[in-house]
Amino acid sequence: MRMVRWQPGARERLQAAALERFAAQGFDGTTVAEIAATAGLTERTFFRHFADKREVLFSGQDEFERLFVTGIAGSAETDPMAIVAAALEAATGFFPDERRAWSRARQGVIDADPGLQERELLKLSGLAVTMTRGLRERGVDPTAAALAAESGVAVFRVAFATWIAEGEERSLAEVQRAVLAELRSLVR
Repeated sequence: MRMVRWQPGARERLQAAALERFAAQGFDGTTVAEIAATAGLTERTFFRHFADKREVLFSGQDEFERLFVTGIAGSAETDPMAIVAAALEAATGFFPDERRAWSRARQGVIDADPGLQERELLKLSGLAVTMTRGLRERGVDPTAAALAAESGVAVFRVAFATWIAEGEERSLAEVQRAVLAELRSLVR
């Protein structure tokens, strides 16, 4: 009986292989078998790490939301938008500069597929719901909580798109602060 030796980094290799295959032949044109083969792994290994090939692009959602919730809960501020600013700042840890190229490639795959675009919008909609709940738990009025949370998601979306744009060199935190400042100047 042949024993297969566990290899470290399988999850990361699968993510890199999937992104490579999605970029070359599209999301729908790529199979799990091709992803696994490109990574030098088996389909069984793929399914140990991901429920399906969409999860390669959307894994980490719980951690992403948790960072926003932690920012809301840990903020010393009382103004809803200041609390949201703290949540945005806390979430930047999910996107270090080393992750920019991967995020850019991931977004290219999502932008090319309507089903993935829908999934991304659902993810952001869920984030708004989570942030609204966190703000309400802090005692923020329900309407103010919803408006602040939706505004925070809008700031994140615009900042993220700017951060992954070719030629952008600022950190996500810097971009988010600039976008938030622009939003504040618009509503004055």
